[in-house]
Amino acid sequence: MANQQRKKIGVAICGLGKIGAVHLDHVVRNPSVSIEWLVEEDYDRVVQLKHEFYLDDSIKIGNSSKVDEMLADKSVEVILICTPVKFHPSLIKSACKAGKAVFCEKPVALTVDEVKSCYAAARKNQQLLYCAYNRHFDPSVRDIYKRVKAGEIGEVKSIKTTSRDHPEPPVSYLKTSGGIFFDCATHDMDMICWIMGSSPTTIYCQAHAFNPDIAAIGDYDQAGIMMQFPKGAVAHVDVNRNAVYGYDQRLEVFGDSGILESKNVFPTSVYHHGQDGHSLGRIQGGFIERYKASYRLEFEHFLNVYQGIEAILDVTEEDCIRVTRLSECCNESMSLGKPISYQQKCINGQLNGQLNGLE
Repeated sequence: MANQQRKKIGVAICGLGKIGAVHLDHVVRNPSVSIEWLVEEDYDRVVQLKHEFYLDDSIKIGNSSKVDEMLADKSVEVILICTPVKFHPSLIKSACKAGKAVFCEKPVALTVDEVKSCYAAARKNQQLLYCAYNRHFDPSVRDIYKRVKAGEIGEVKSIKTTSRDHPEPPVSYLKTSGGIFFDCATHDMDMICWIMGSSPTTIYCQAHAFNPDIAAIGDYDQAGIMMQFPKGAVAHVDVNRNAVYGYDQRLEVFGDSGILESKNVFPTSVYHHGQDGHSLGRIQGGFIERYKASYRLEFEHFLNVYQGIEAILDVTEEDCIRVTRLSECCNESMSLGKPISYQQKCINGQLNGQLNGLE
């Protein structure tokens, strides 16, 4: 008997800025999905991307005024949310209510209560909600995670991450990003807790804005974060908004039996040797190049869970609550100039949640 043709999964993408275009790229290349809608305020941007990706006119396009129409479209099963973070909660809740599975760029929201309410909406409507912490799917980071779990370096004593942007994001983006802790350091804190398999007991942060334009919007372009874990391990996070030499991404996990490192990635493996020495050239120039594989792999994982091929989403509600709370702790540490008890923050959050009917 001939195999029946498999039905493609209908997808809508909301928000086609830089990260929206990244997701559009791997959605277009995935044979199991069909793009049904592109929702974006900038019409010229949609036209540009349709031309760039050879998309035909069968794909419906619109701005925010068309969201309800998109949600009512029965051909749409999955919605990718790549808008500024302030729009995430309302879009997530509306999508879940309309019976759509949701793949949302990080962070889900800027407060723990909002994160919880989004996941509550997903549960109520029996829909998937995935928050895209893509570094879980970077091959090098995932290899370190597996080897730490296997006990290869023994008891972990220290984790260090370096995350330095290149090029510096425009202030127009930073204004809507939620700030360096929610937009940038959130990746590092999530990754560290994932590798450690636990939450920290305390967190301390120092930060500064060297760029006066970033200072003017109340944000920072350099931050150092220290977290201590229940068994004594210490984590160090170094984040910066502009490394002139390229997109600097490094991870080091040190244990009593050795060390695991993920170093910077270069576009090619070609060395130049000359009378002044040798060089490998510049490291990758931005997050799109450095984490290209992870964006594809995380979306494939989401689709596998949606189709029942895999059982559990890799990034959980608990992960999102934790990293949101840690970002809040960073802001609080900066405000008070002292370490913050993450454990006490959790207790206070649970009490507040009970009072507000969220737990």
